[in-house]
Amino acid sequence: MSQPPRPPAPDVRVQVDVSYLRAHSTPGRHVFTYVIRIENHSDQTWKLLARHWDIVDAGGRETVVDGEGVVGEQPVIPPGGTFVYDSFVTVQDTPGRMGGHYVIQDAWGERAQVPIPPFVLEVPGERTLN
Repeated sequence: MSQPPRPPAPDVRVQVDVSYLRAHSTPGRHVFTYVIRIENHSDQTWKLLARHWDIVDAGGRETVVDGEGVVGEQPVIPPGGTFVYDSFVTVQDTPGRMGGHYVIQDAWGERAQVPIPPFVLEVPGERTLN
């Protein structure tokens, strides 16, 4: 028996702006802050239920983070609405990378995943040899 077709992903877009926090970093503990902007370009209201992050540092250490909402909230984003928040992450070795997805739900209980575009966690001015 085949699965019913999945509804198309909603037009909800995620932008990330990441910065290195040199003053809070030490060798072996690099701190980055990131600002996430979630824009609802669909005609539905969506509630952000959960987040999933995949974080990998230059040494190959992987961290998976799953949790409810973001920064202690489960924001409701109406059509044309935007939700912005900031958070931070630490990695042992740079450059690292981070990406994942949000789980959102509409007023009828339908859930969808919104990808978080992968981004690099790198120390400005540091050269990496390949």
